Amino acid sequence: MLSDQPIFDAHLDLAYLAELGRDLTLPLDDLDLLSDPHAPAAVTLPELAAANVRRCLGTIFTEASSDPDGRYAPVSYPPGDATAAYFKGVNQLNRYHAWARDGLIRFFEEEAPSQAPIELGILVECADPIISPHDLSFWAARGVVAIGLTWVHQSRYAGGNATDTGLTDLGRELIKEMARLDIALDLSHLSQRSTMDALDFADVRVCATHSNCRALLGDRNTEGWQRHIDDDTIAAVCARGGVIGLNLYRGFIRLGLGETDRPTISNAVDHIDHVCQIAGSARHAGIGSDLDGGFGATSLPQGIDRARDLHKILEELGRRGYSDADISDIACNNWSRFFSLEAATAQ
Repeated sequence: MLSDQPIFDAHLDLAYLAELGRDLTLPLDDLDLLSDPHAPAAVTLPELAAANVRRCLGTIFTEASSDPDGRYAPVSYPPGDATAAYFKGVNQLNRYHAWARDGLIRFFEEEAPSQAPIELGILVECADPIISPHDLSFWAARGVVAIGLTWVHQSRYAGGNATDTGLTDLGRELIKEMARLDIALDLSHLSQRSTMDALDFADVRVCATHSNCRALLGDRNTEGWQRHIDDDTIAAVCARGGVIGLNLYRGFIRLGLGETDRPTISNAVDHIDHVCQIAGSARHAGIGSDLDGGFGATSLPQGIDRARDLHKILEELGRRGYSDADISDIACNNWSRFFSLEAATAQ
């Protein structure tokens, strides 16, 4: 049964949600939605376990802000202030380690035996908390397996998808250190120029944890076009053994939706199918849902209202004729291979 299929979700802003006040240790139905940062909620740790999300990337999300003491103060810092960014990032890092101590998660390839239901690697989404490339070993030793150099705007390392700037000299130094430590580079949120600069580094492993297909979402004249990846970038990621994760935010699935409209699951799977067509196989597509990453469940496709509904994506793949092996690859195995993890088996 597809409901028994393990899932690897490559993008979940878990520590961010906790920093903003959600108790991720509670069952989803026990949350106080009146105080929740992004209601209606779709994800908590028990909900992920119930959804058979056996592996995931949990982010450390921070962003420079002109209002660092405002609503998003727990994850914001003044532009260019590396020390402030570091402390905001470490607060989120400590969240993951507290959950690991409580047996709610365990880190990838953790040596000590653990019965935690979720195996987690950390993705630094915006590298500003890494004060210097020379500090990267600190983060790697504490569970970081992937890094996105920036978010929407400019970081000390690269231009984000709302800019037209490329990598900085510091960004180039960081990528070299990532290659040395075998930490993957997440192309999501990079400007087109930064993406092209980054792909010049042949030694670093590349992926896009939560990016959809630009070919299905307009052209260069479309607002926000850089947030999605073009066919040439998809082909480059696939050629280098990378994976592209389906983002379930409604505006990244289909253009022209009304204010309260939701795309269909079929619309979402179109993006997986497009990646597979470019790759020539199902070995480079995955899931990077971004559940509750700045929005609530009403911004997800119709029929996906909580993490337990993720298997409906797999059901749609089955309806399209994808084999059981292909579905297992897209659901879990592609990301597992990318991070050199053994295949997860159905429980």
